[in-house]
Amino acid sequence: MADIKPQVYKDPRPAEEFTRYHEWARTHGSGWIYDLARVILTPFTLLLYRCWPIAPTNVPEVGPVILAPNHFSNVDHFIAGIYLRRRIRFMAKSQLFGHSRILTYIMRVGGVFPVRRGHHDEEAFVTAHSILNRGGCVLIYAEGGRSRTGRLGDPRPGVGRLALESGVPVVPVAIHGSGGIRQWRKLRFPKVTVQYGEPMRVERIVEPSREQQLETATEIFDHVRQMYAALDQQGRRGVARSLREGVAATAEPKVPAGEAR
Repeated sequence: MADIKPQVYKDPRPAEEFTRYHEWARTHGSGWIYDLARVILTPFTLLLYRCWPIAPTNVPEVGPVILAPNHFSNVDHFIAGIYLRRRIRFMAKSQLFGHSRILTYIMRVGGVFPVRRGHHDEEAFVTAHSILNRGGCVLIYAEGGRSRTGRLGDPRPGVGRLALESGVPVVPVAIHGSGGIRQWRKLRFPKVTVQYGEPMRVERIVEPSREQQLETATEIFDHVRQMYAALDQQGRRGVARSLREGVAATAEPKVPAGEAR
């Protein structure tokens, strides 16, 4: 996880700075940038990182759905969508918007909308609900941001809130191996696997408490952890074999040092 720039955890700009991006996202879908990125990046992802999906059919092809992956790399959103027929929309930190016209255009037309970093951003959730209400697919990272440690972090309440308020299916997603993508500078190309869990559905609550949001987020992320741990121990072939045989792929519990197995 080396060479990651320090995080800027609070965007000092006012909320009004991002109104135009939300208005666009609520009335437009992903544009030609999304298709172009898929054409350009797919060969590199497949050849260099041997990206492979497990159970992509768990993601409904139509209708509103939330994808909830872990987050190690800046390209995780692309990895999560490379094998899906449908386009995904996702939240991204507000610092990516407004500083560069070219980058802002790519983000906006590519299906990205901002979440104002370091603030309680209601507009981001209004936008997410607008997309879901139109039958779209929204990706929201369960950890709220990129892990800086190389290990899975802790879930944030955001994904729980969106799931509870919308009542739409949530597909937990485990992305394994993407933490090493930055090693390309050293000519190291990790093998990346993306596994889609079975859709989860929670009872809709119009105004869930923060405790309810975090409880639901934890439940969702527990599925991500289980899939990730199984991939870590069994590898993609082992997990795929277990699923073909109708056996749940689970990681063996770790035994403290000194204890017999």
